[in-house]
Amino acid sequence: MSADELADCWQALREESPLTHCLTNIVAAPFVANVLLAAGAAVAMVDNEHEAEGFAGVAAAVVVNLGTPYDDTVAAMRAAVRGAADHGTPWVLDPVGAGGLPWRTQVARELVDLAPPTVVRGNASEILGLTGAGGGRGVDSTHSVEDAVTAAGDLATELGALVAVSGPTDHLTDGRALLRLSHGHPWMTRVTGMGCALGALIAAGTAVAPSPLVGAATATAALTLAAETAAEASAGPGTFAAALLDELSLLAPADLSARVELR
Repeated sequence: MSADELADCWQALREESPLTHCLTNIVAAPFVANVLLAAGAAVAMVDNEHEAEGFAGVAAAVVVNLGTPYDDTVAAMRAAVRGAADHGTPWVLDPVGAGGLPWRTQVARELVDLAPPTVVRGNASEILGLTGAGGGRGVDSTHSVEDAVTAAGDLATELGALVAVSGPTDHLTDGRALLRLSHGHPWMTRVTGMGCALGALIAAGTAVAPSPLVGAATATAALTLAAETAAEASAGPGTFAAALLDELSLLAPADLSARVELR
């Protein structure tokens, strides 16, 4: 993979404005929507059982985030996954709290059994929890990314999916290749919904990319590079969150290509 491939994917996201269907954390929904809009994607928050299946069929991508699950929204998640599977729509699972909270762990496994996701994105404890090996403190990770690399590769092979493990160095694997991206800023962990927004942006990237790895890497690079620039002009997490949206909107494909470091 080259930096130019990521730049091309970022350009395609801007030009095609993929409609991204989000069933996401209610705490983070406005921030998730704003990140997608700043990146150039279109966004819809359709999280009821009556419309989710049909909308997943017309959307360019779907993200299912287990940050604040309720019985009704879980029914909508199942419907959205069915709709995505029936129409070949890429879908991303963000298994928030998997391993640390039993019910949502069960829901996450039900969803991947219903139809394997295109991408799974989570912190190290969530990835381990999804495989039955651990879990964090509620929705917080208590493991390092390196702790989850082997489990991520095994999960990717099991599901035929890309697995993205978020942390100071993001690790992306399809079970064969492993890509590391070491960008970002510590303030990303002080803004509610940053991981949720990354999962949604990965979905948008996957919709226009030649492969899930390129789509996920593009989204991860774009968000973390924008965070680096935003931090330079910010006094703290509050101004940083607003500046991040500006910098994401201003990030040019050529700038992404010039700055990203792929390992």
